[in-house]
Amino acid sequence: MIKALFIVGPTASGKTDLSIFLAKALNGEIICADSMQIYKGIHVASAAPSESEKDGVTHHLFEFLNLDDEYSVADYVKAARTTIKEVSKKGKLPIIVGGTGLYVSSLLDNIEYIEQDCDPILREKLENKFNKIGAEAMLLELSEFDPDSAKRLHPNNRRRIIRAFEVYLQTGKTITEQNALSRQNESDIDPIVIGITYKNRELLYDRINRRVDIMLSNGLMDEACQTIGNNKKGAFQAIGHKELYPAILGEDSLENCAEKLKQQTRRYAKRQLTWFNRDERINWFYPDEDIDYLVNAFNLANNFLKEE
Repeated sequence: MIKALFIVGPTASGKTDLSIFLAKALNGEIICADSMQIYKGIHVASAAPSESEKDGVTHHLFEFLNLDDEYSVADYVKAARTTIKEVSKKGKLPIIVGGTGLYVSSLLDNIEYIEQDCDPILREKLENKFNKIGAEAMLLELSEFDPDSAKRLHPNNRRRIIRAFEVYLQTGKTITEQNALSRQNESDIDPIVIGITYKNRELLYDRINRRVDIMLSNGLMDEACQTIGNNKKGAFQAIGHKELYPAILGEDSLENCAEKLKQQTRRYAKRQLTWFNRDERINWFYPDEDIDYLVNAFNLANNFLKEE
């Protein structure tokens, strides 16, 4: 079994600082579990760690895809599992870090995704249908054959809603059914999961608001200018760019767009917490209540690694 450390939590909670601290203390290497930080071209918007923030720690699966690259959860899981094994073979601790719940749970639950080629005709048909009837109607139709996915997916998650239809129409099985079957396979990963957030939700929201201000001062507007007018699917819909397009086009003020970005990011953090709070495997740490949370997180992980 490969021992691995997972660090999860909402955006702006402090995952990067915690992961760097634990990687240096436990001889680890960091593997991305963030669905936006895997893309190039949105470094500021995705809050990907800078070289100085990495502090010499090796990072994997960060910023290696172009924004218009197709990349599924199955692709991620395959790459992450391979990377976990490679890191472990070097005698290093794999540390999987990110806030994308589906990425994390797919690894923790050892979900085996069925690989299948994309049917461009079917994809175009579903895209057109989505454009015509909208997300809510698509989710209502999805609920007729895959109610679990329909309940789980957010209306803004256009790509995964369409993917749920594709899987069912191509295989005759829902994503939910496939996931249930795949969980029967025994995993070769022995994980410990550490979560970081704030008991006082307003403190987390304040961190989010300040992060947006810092992003704007670090060139977020210039970065967004590079993606405006491009494909509106996938990574181009990352929080951080599309909210600023009205300001770039002169349709709204930068102040209003910045406030909208802060609001959308806070909502995203709430959705992340809703997802992670369902997982009883997570050992939560709260910096606003525990000034020694770094040391305590280290002790927890270190004791886990010493277990036979």
